[in-house]
Amino acid sequence: MKRIVLKLSGEALAGERHTGFDEPTVLEVAGQVKQLVDAGVEVGIVIGGGNFWRGRTSEHIDRTKADQIGMLATVMNCIYVSEIFRSVGMCTQILTPFACGAFTKLFSKDRANKYFSKGIVCFFAGGTGHPYFSTDTATVLRAIEIEAGGIFLAKAVDGVYDSDPKVNPAAVKYGEVPIQEVIDRKLAVVDLTASILCMENKMPMYVFGLNEENSIVKAVNGEFTGTKVTV
Repeated sequence: MKRIVLKLSGEALAGERHTGFDEPTVLEVAGQVKQLVDAGVEVGIVIGGGNFWRGRTSEHIDRTKADQIGMLATVMNCIYVSEIFRSVGMCTQILTPFACGAFTKLFSKDRANKYFSKGIVCFFAGGTGHPYFSTDTATVLRAIEIEAGGIFLAKAVDGVYDSDPKVNPAAVKYGEVPIQEVIDRKLAVVDLTASILCMENKMPMYVFGLNEENSIVKAVNGEFTGTKVTV
């Protein structure tokens, strides 16, 4: 693919620490993305905020404010991971849907296209900029806007299962599953809003485990053992 969006789980980047960052994990991700960039792939990245904030579980904070904290958590994640990417020789820019002073640039499709044409990795931070929309929805929205060839979801789980493998040891992993089945069976690849966006705009997704060796490069090159969500 010429252009992709890679969604990284905040929890996966935290590793066994479960909060903050596990730097060896982030360096491993950076090395893999550099291989893709060196091969001419244009890479946009979205990072979840779960290694810092799970505001929706709170009963004492207004949902809008909780979601705003989550948006800022994704900005912090992108600043950190962007700097690790730079340390291994990549050029990066962070784009947000709201002003963050000198920390980021405002997102526009034209600006993202300009950066991609120069071989720059674009981090899409801050979600959609609105409450009630997850980073899943932001990932799909940005992928559609920049006309990516597909979304690559690097998760702690190595694919899409017919039930929660943490709860059901007999859960069966799909090699390929239609987006309509994901919606009908509520398979939780991404949330419902993001799933419907994918279906309506024919945006395929590739779900795989971040912790498998060279998993990002293999996934983009079609050699992965995860799940393809077809449209």
